Amino acid sequence: MCGIVGLFLKKDDLRPKLGDMLTDMLITMTERGPDSAGIAIYGDDGEGVKITVQSDTPDVDFAGLEDDLSKAAGVAVSVKVVSTHAVIKAPLAAEAALLAAVEAKGLRVMGVGESMEIYKEIGLPKDVAERFGIREMGGSHGIGHTRMATESAVTTLGAHPFSTADDQCLVHNGSLSNHNSMRRKLAKKGVFTKTENDTEVGAAYISSRIADGASLGEALEGTLEDLDGFFTFVTGTKNGFGVVRDPVACKPAIMAETEDYVAFASEYRAFADLPGIEAARVWEPEPATVYFWER
Repeated sequence: MCGIVGLFLKKDDLRPKLGDMLTDMLITMTERGPDSAGIAIYGDDGEGVKITVQSDTPDVDFAGLEDDLSKAAGVAVSVKVVSTHAVIKAPLAAEAALLAAVEAKGLRVMGVGESMEIYKEIGLPKDVAERFGIREMGGSHGIGHTRMATESAVTTLGAHPFSTADDQCLVHNGSLSNHNSMRRKLAKKGVFTKTENDTEVGAAYISSRIADGASLGEALEGTLEDLDGFFTFVTGTKNGFGVVRDPVACKPAIMAETEDYVAFASEYRAFADLPGIEAARVWEPEPATVYFWER
């Protein structure tokens, strides 16, 4: 049992409030997942790439990091440290060299993209959100997750969201039964996962389909044919987010839409503080049906 939230803003005047709204939604899902929590925020696109990294010893690993990475990548690099995470910014052309330098230093990559930042850690949702200052973050859309671990250890890397391609990430409530065979199939295509978590396989599958030319909608439809088990997926991309539930749809899900936003949650109570929720169109997403919204 885990908790999922997602929020896609249609109007720019709400963007400064994205982190605050998502935080309230995530905290209401605490009982569904007290082990760890995470949020992906899609902010305004900048000129360049952002790499979010994590360290268990940030005082050591982040000391002098800006200078070290600038020398290794051969370009000017900026580093913003936020507790155990750091957001590294550099010109887009330096992405490959920067990733190699980051991995050589043993830092864990949480996510890469032009607009996406991912923050996740062990702990209660309210503590994780406070630790990273999520309430103060603005953006166009975001997704979040509270985890109750069932099939793998409680670790930072095991927390959601999982990101397996630039500006793409996934949160999941459920359990995939064919994740090991799918992991092998993806590896044969050169797509590798870093953890034993089944959700990362789902994320890698969707990223692989998109890399092969599928649209977000087509990639989500593919999960209904190629992934077995119980799942509710919410995926984020640079331009929007999508939702799909397996054909049995035993995992709870609810959606709400107004002129200002589209919201997703595992339970309706996550919508309680959203502006204008009283007038929203509220519905339960159908089984084996894809929903997605893009800018």
